Amino acid sequence: MAIISPFRALRPAEGLAQRIASPPYDVLNSAEARTLAGNNPYSFLHITKSEIDLPEHIDSHSDAVYHKAADNLFIFRDNEILIREEKPAYYIYELSMNGKKQTGLVCVSAVSDYEENIIRKHELTRPEKELDRISHMRITGAQTGNVFLAYKTNTSLSTLIEEWKRAQEPVYDFVADDGIGHRVWTIHDPATITEITLIFSKQIPYTYIADGHHRAASAAKVKNALGKEAGPEASWFLTTLFPSDELQIMDYNRVVKDLNGLHAGEFLKRLEKDFIVEASAKPVKPGKLHSFGMYLEGKWYRLVSKENSFTTDPIGVLDVSILQNNILSPILGIRDPRTDSRIDFIGGIRGMGELEKRVDSGQMKLAFSLYPVSMDQLFDIADSGEIMPPKSTWFEPKLRDGLLTHLIR
Repeated sequence: MAIISPFRALRPAEGLAQRIASPPYDVLNSAEARTLAGNNPYSFLHITKSEIDLPEHIDSHSDAVYHKAADNLFIFRDNEILIREEKPAYYIYELSMNGKKQTGLVCVSAVSDYEENIIRKHELTRPEKELDRISHMRITGAQTGNVFLAYKTNTSLSTLIEEWKRAQEPVYDFVADDGIGHRVWTIHDPATITEITLIFSKQIPYTYIADGHHRAASAAKVKNALGKEAGPEASWFLTTLFPSDELQIMDYNRVVKDLNGLHAGEFLKRLEKDFIVEASAKPVKPGKLHSFGMYLEGKWYRLVSKENSFTTDPIGVLDVSILQNNILSPILGIRDPRTDSRIDFIGGIRGMGELEKRVDSGQMKLAFSLYPVSMDQLFDIADSGEIMPPKSTWFEPKLRDGLLTHLIR
């Protein structure tokens, strides 16, 4: 069963939450972060993307960057821009986008649950991305990035959380520049804290990483690397847990730099082996499984998988697998999308226009739009111990960094 705990969050002082809260570190590059935080000395990007406070030529993965993050975190605490909760608490975090709300429980989850597969994974991690998070956590002594976990909906827990929201005032309530609403409540009542902890320990056997595989893996490695120097807080890592009935996975699309030496006509002909190929007068956003959109040389096409062109096992039946196995690998020569520089990935929140933009600009040669993976597929694959192809899932809206931070030192 899942082991969670309340914690003493480091969080914004009254009136500063909206100015501090920032997009996750991994959805912005350094230039975008520099622009976004340029006129805002309170932005949490000064901690998560601290290269913005150093010369532009600096390597964003250098020790100087991580030490700058630690210095900035100290300044935020020393000036009481961020304050430490006096007693351990749980937190409720509600996100709203386009009229839809989803509510998560912010807590710390046991590193041992990650190691023992109580926290289930569906993606492989990349060593260089792990090293970045390990260095950031180790030098700052903080987990600044949230791991987004899902669990199969529990009615008792959902009722408890909704009742708390109705009865209490949020400590933070704002709409960010991107239109996403953020509300946070503190659960400080000992009886309620105990009840929540017991629900997880007795009724929720597993949680599932929706977003944050690298942050979770890095937290475990930092705890082990510290060894005897690790304090009790290093045995936990920052998580927000959402019930599955409130979550929706968005499409995660692909753009490719070239046709692997093929002419467009030859490429289209080769697609006909495994797909029905139809031209479309408008952008193709697939409305069902095994249907794909493709944008090439200013034109949209709909690709529909032919019968018996893919396997029906939990991994082979995924559209990301069909695209990889029937187009990217055999035709375009992209064998490992985790490491091949010829492919990039575009979250569905950016829309079809972003795919057209990347191709029309000449940066990329073609784009593919996909139908999203379902929550049931994610659970089934994680439960089976299988691994999804990279960049299979995209969740929106994103949790903001800086609202709740876990200190491990």
